[in-house]
Amino acid sequence: MKRISLIKLVLQNFKGIRNFTLEANGDSVRVFGDNAVGKTTLFDAFTWLLFDKDSQNKKDFQIKTLNSHGCVLHGLDHEVEATLLIDGCKTTLRKVYSEKWTKKRGSATDEFSGHTTDYFVDGVPVKMNEYKSRVDQIVSEDVFKLLTSPTYFNEQLKWQDRRKLLLQVCGYVSDDEVIAANQALAKLSAILNGRSLEDHRKVIAARRAEINKELDKIPVRIDEVQKSMPDTDGLDEAALQLEIDALKERIDSKEAETFRIRSGGEVAVKEKRLREIEGELLEIKNQLQSGTLEQVAAKRQVVSTLRGQHDDIQRQISDKRWSVDRNNQRIIATQEEASRLRQQWHEVNSETFEHHHDTNCPTCGQALPEEQLQAAHQKAQADFNRRKAERLEQITAKGKAAAEEAKRLEQENAVLADAIAALEQQAAVKEKEIQSAESELTDLQTGIKDVESDPQYVQKKQEAVVIQQEIDQLRASVQEAAAKVREEIATMKAQVQTLEREKAKFAQVHAAEQRIAELATRERELAAEYERLEQELFLTEEFIRTKVNLLDEKINSRFQFARFKLFEQQINGGLAEVCETTYNGVPYSGGLNNAARINVGLDIINTLSEHYGITAPIFIDNAEAVTSLIQTAGQQIRLIVSEKDKQLRVETSNRDMKEAV
Repeated sequence: MKRISLIKLVLQNFKGIRNFTLEANGDSVRVFGDNAVGKTTLFDAFTWLLFDKDSQNKKDFQIKTLNSHGCVLHGLDHEVEATLLIDGCKTTLRKVYSEKWTKKRGSATDEFSGHTTDYFVDGVPVKMNEYKSRVDQIVSEDVFKLLTSPTYFNEQLKWQDRRKLLLQVCGYVSDDEVIAANQALAKLSAILNGRSLEDHRKVIAARRAEINKELDKIPVRIDEVQKSMPDTDGLDEAALQLEIDALKERIDSKEAETFRIRSGGEVAVKEKRLREIEGELLEIKNQLQSGTLEQVAAKRQVVSTLRGQHDDIQRQISDKRWSVDRNNQRIIATQEEASRLRQQWHEVNSETFEHHHDTNCPTCGQALPEEQLQAAHQKAQADFNRRKAERLEQITAKGKAAAEEAKRLEQENAVLADAIAALEQQAAVKEKEIQSAESELTDLQTGIKDVESDPQYVQKKQEAVVIQQEIDQLRASVQEAAAKVREEIATMKAQVQTLEREKAKFAQVHAAEQRIAELATRERELAAEYERLEQELFLTEEFIRTKVNLLDEKINSRFQFARFKLFEQQINGGLAEVCETTYNGVPYSGGLNNAARINVGLDIINTLSEHYGITAPIFIDNAEAVTSLIQTAGQQIRLIVSEKDKQLRVETSNRDMKEAV
């Protein structure tokens, strides 16, 4: 068992306490004081020394001493020092929180610029990381808080963390142990099939919700299907089909009759001759225009090629003009940069050396010898001249580079201007070539021969008109007979459509009946699955109840007074994980008095100390509320409200023993 006890705690200018020393000498002590005298400050100082936080686990709290108006008293060092006895060896930790004041150039007074914290271990200054490492070697922050404050476990930790810690300390009950303890749970392993109990409960809950939703929808769906079924009263599906088939046969017969009327032999002969004439007209047109059309197509290709070449030259001119504009912008920018650098060079060159050196020794305060002052002055002046020369040299180099860049860009623009002029000449030449080619194309198009003036072409067209007139006359004679047959066919087709709509009602009825049967089957399947899930859910709840009993017995056996409620019965019959500390059945967070809270906290500290193998000083605030504190393995520092004590007063355990006698 690692034993940590407090030998001495010293505070200077900490949270309003100017100077106070708590001499504990490793024993339990009682600290008396009126409200706001500083009892809790002792605990705050101890936790700040170790972990930079107060006793309420807050990092941002007021350390500095304030005056009667609530204003900070500046210029004070805020210091806490503690001497600990760790397994018989003394270790002293000290931390000093100070204001940092600096004098800026040209100012006659110091100004506040922040804070510094200095760390010491056994009187030796150390860095912050070394200090924290040394504290962590003594005890980790999380464990220390659990072992030094009776309220930390129940009031600072979340219930999930309290529950996790209890299971770590007292040991968890495995699923196999729970199943072995209750024969009714024998089937549960096969049901889980490698899945955790909690995951399986989630699966059951999700699936039950899905089934309930689907079961609620099935009657609605059946009702919708029934309402959508068409009325078939007075209809016979077989009779409708026979009537439809008979009408379709009559329609086929009438369509054959129409074909015979429309396909007269003379009409077919004349239509064939009309198609032959159309072919002869096309051949005459091709013979008259084929040579000229080829020349026109070739000349159009030449014009298109010349225009593409002209467009390419124009794009090159546009690109180079854009480059010139961009270079001009960069020339202006580099010239402005050169001007700015010249101005900067003159400003730096005009700077003069100024040096102010403290004539007194910073260590002893005596005046420094003249030769040391002169040497410091000369060194400062040499450093100033060197830095000034280096800056002037850098500015000069940048100025030269800017000028050279501007000159290069101007030369590049001159080359681009020559290239633009050459391209513009090429563009002018191409424009003339395009005009010439377009003129030739116009001449060729004008020379295309008009086929309408050719005698042979005109004669063929007149023959085609005569034949078309003869065809129209032949068709007019059969038009009336064909129209009558078409009317009969249309009437019969309308009758077929009406009969098919009536027959389709039976298909809709069959589909609806099949859908209703499917929904009823699905409803029975879901009900059976829901019943199976209910049985599995009961087994999981029985598992949890068994586990609760085992856990309660295992955990509560480790504590003298504290008891823990780890599960809570829900309205739906399930169990939810919780962690509530109780004492004689009264919840810590609801109705438990202050004395019981403190003793329950001390009981928890005793168990945790045994688990971690560490005892540490226990700070008991509001200890006046407890007439009888339970014994602890760790040192107790009781903070007691005493109206008559306007300053802190300390009594050791030896004196307590005498008073008790």
